[in-house]
Order: sequence, then structure tokens, then C-alpha cells
Amino acid sequence: MSNAPSIPTTPAAPTAPLPPLDEVPIDSILIVSFGGPEGMADVMPFLENVLRGKNVPSERMHEVFEHYKQFGGVSPINEQCRQLITAIQQECNRRNLDLPIYWGNRNWQPMLAETLRTMETQGRKRAIAFFTSMFSCYSGCRQYRENIAAAQAEVGSNAPWVEKIRKGFNHPGFIAAQKDCLEQALAKLPEEVKADTLVLFCAHSIPKTMADNSRYEEQLREAAKLVCNAANHGPWELVFQSRSGPPQQPWLEPDVCDRIEQLHTEKGIRHIVVQPLGFISDHMEVLFDLDHEAADLCKVKGIQFVRAATIGVHPRFISMIVDLIEERMSLDTERPFIGGYGPSHDLCPANCCLYPQTGRRPVP
Repeated sequence: MSNAPSIPTTPAAPTAPLPPLDEVPIDSILIVSFGGPEGMADVMPFLENVLRGKNVPSERMHEVFEHYKQFGGVSPINEQCRQLITAIQQECNRRNLDLPIYWGNRNWQPMLAETLRTMETQGRKRAIAFFTSMFSCYSGCRQYRENIAAAQAEVGSNAPWVEKIRKGFNHPGFIAAQKDCLEQALAKLPEEVKADTLVLFCAHSIPKTMADNSRYEEQLREAAKLVCNAANHGPWELVFQSRSGPPQQPWLEPDVCDRIEQLHTEKGIRHIVVQPLGFISDHMEVLFDLDHEAADLCKVKGIQFVRAATIGVHPRFISMIVDLIEERMSLDTERPFIGGYGPSHDLCPANCCLYPQTGRRPVP
């Protein structure tokens, strides 16, 4: 198992190796997430943070603003991060793992630089980070590493070292939690149609140029297959949602609503399960794009729509997170996985999850 850093450490030496664990042990956990507004006054500043420097039409920003308006400007993601932190802390306590948990976001309070500054003030030297994304791509991994590097530069040379845990897309705990969500969804269908009902595993669409430089789609397909195998269920497909780029820019397809429309027209489907495999909690995009748009489309078409739950704080998922943290605290810890891909890397290769359109240099 590699003990090298997976993200830059200090601005002065971004490629310097981490010191050995026995010299500078891991002393904290850092939860790194996307962030979300918690009131209408937050929405536009939040969206400006999200879209800064991105080629997204202004009308798309105003469209998303209207989505948030329907929910009073409150995204569920921050509250779900708080629940996640509580659950992880309880599991750490159960295992006598004495690591305080900190939380920093990319786009809204608490911001990463503020969190790292608090950690520095409290004497933290080395944190293990969990990103709230199970699949590898620029926006789900490398960009978080860049965010951490920028926050470290803002805090200064005494900012804590931060390394990430490996992606858990094929970890037995992740697959078991997703299997339970699928089985609970399938149980809502009439018994006579259950076995033949198509499951649409859904994930956030990303630009093709981003997807072509990562294992995002490959990992999603592997996880979907493993979940269906675990649940002993047959038909499934991978679909995408929530694209935000200009129309001329290719993004991953098919869109979930487009595919439902096509399946209804060509095959006359009457029952469908949609499982947001690419999300660990109910982001605004899950609530609006699935529970509103996809559900309303199915209602119009006379299709029974069942949306599987996100894994949230499922006990097997929480246990997996702490397992992955403990992996990095010892060179001899087993690295479990299922399927044919093996455990994901600890140290991200220099060319991992690049996004050519950003124009940014690789992050070590």
C-alpha cells in the first residue's frame, strides 16, 4: 500500500512526499463536499461560486435558481453532510478511533480554507480526506484536490497535510448499501413485474472531454453491474442527468428523461426504477431532476416510477468510510473490493482525471 501523498501538501513543496506515519500520524478526518445554499439569500452567490470560470450559459444559472426557489433556497446537501459526520463519528467511537472530524466545502460555508485554518489553529498536522463522491473524474476528485491545494496555499506553510482515501465504487460496503436501496425500491413494484423491470442507474452527466480522461463511466458501469448481481436482478442501464454545458458541447448521454421517453415510445414500458447511483445523498439535482422532472414525465406517460433512495448514512456505507480511513493508518490493512477492477489507487497518477478544457497544470 502506498504511503505517498495524493494531493499537494504545502505551496512551497507541492510534490514533497508525506513523512512516514510513525513520524507524523494521521490526527484528523476531513469531509470534503460540494456545499449548498441554506436560504434564498445564499442561492445566487452559491451559483456564482459553482459556475465561476465555467462555460455555462447564464440562462442555465437562472434556470437552476428557479429550481432552488421551489425548495425555499435550501439544498439538502449540507444537512446530509452533518448527518454523515455524526454517523462517522459514532462509528469511530465504536472502534475507539480517536480522530476529530472537520468539514470543508468547495462552494459554500464551511469553506475549505476556513476549515484548514481552524485545523491549523487546533494543531492538526495530517488529515485523511473523504470526498463525497465515489467515482473518479475531474469534478469528483481532482478538482477537490485542487481546492485543497488552493486552501493550503491560502492558509500558509503550516496548513495540515491532507491525503485522500481511495474511491470506494467497488468496495463491498458500498455495493451492499446500494443493493439494499435497490431491493427496497423493487419491493414497491407488483410481484409479477418485478423481475423484468428495468433499473436506470443514474449519475451526473459530465462533458465528454472530462469523461474521456477518467474512469468515471467505466466505474459507474462496474458498480451498477455489481449492485444488480448482488440483488440478483437482471435488466439495467446507465443514464445521466443534470447537464449544464452549452448545447454544442458533448456530454455523457442518454439523459434520464430522454431515455424514459424513448423506452415508453419504443417498448411501451409501464414500470421503472431509477437509482441515483452516482450520488451518495439527495442533492438538489436528485430532488428536482428525478423526483420532479422524471417522476412527472412518468406520471404523464402512465409509467409507475420508483426512485431508489440514496445511501446517505446506511450502516454499511458508514462502516466502509471508516474502513477506508483505517486502511491508510496502517500498511498492513486488507484492501477489500469485489468485481474485476481491484482496489482503486491511493496515490492519483499525474495524468489521472485531467480535464483539458480547464487549462490547468496537472496536480501531483
